[in-house]
Amino acid sequence: MLSEINLTPESIHPSLWRASQLGRSSTRCVDTGHPVLSAQLPGGGWPTGSMVELHLRQPGTGELRLLQPALAAAGKRRVMMIQPPHVPNSIALAAMGLNPSQVIWVQPDRTSDALWAAEQVLQSGGCHALLFWQGHIRNESLRRLNLASAAGESLFFLFRPLAAAQDASPASLRLAVRPVLGGVKVDFLKRRGPQRETALFLPLSPSFVHRHAPVDRSTSTPAPARSLRTELVE
Repeated sequence: MLSEINLTPESIHPSLWRASQLGRSSTRCVDTGHPVLSAQLPGGGWPTGSMVELHLRQPGTGELRLLQPALAAAGKRRVMMIQPPHVPNSIALAAMGLNPSQVIWVQPDRTSDALWAAEQVLQSGGCHALLFWQGHIRNESLRRLNLASAAGESLFFLFRPLAAAQDASPASLRLAVRPVLGGVKVDFLKRRGPQRETALFLPLSPSFVHRHAPVDRSTSTPAPARSLRTELVE
């Protein structure tokens, strides 16, 4: 009898899940390096081929230390940065476990150029991760980025202002990251699973700059910048 059949949502379709459980990830996931955070994410890690939004009060408040374990897993693959708030420092990159020569960054003058560059990087599938800082993005552009991310298997982190958390987005995972003493607090704005009402505290080790003497930005050694167009055709 039909009443005796115990069907689970995932047995009907992989994209279905109960409201009380975390959804399955449809793509490969990369370990966050933070067990308590991984346990709260569908698939147990950062999803590849998917847009992940990280909402910040301001850049430089722990978001790169949060992503450090996942970025360090790049091996020899490239990590791309578009419109970073500061020139990447080779010493700090090395302290994160990244070879500065594998990090490529571009600073387009126009938002349209930055969006174009992000789409090309995602569709090419030639990098381990793309980190994209952007203040204001229209819904149409968000949809294009989301579709472009699904075309490859790269990690894609879009950094947006905390105020933008109130806006709709096609991203399946949206987190707000706030600095606190000893680490960061993570609020789950959107995920495939039950709503989490309380923030998650993640202890983070001090950055390289805080552990050692301050590094003067004016004399710091930047990671080598290379032409995006050249990288895409190699």
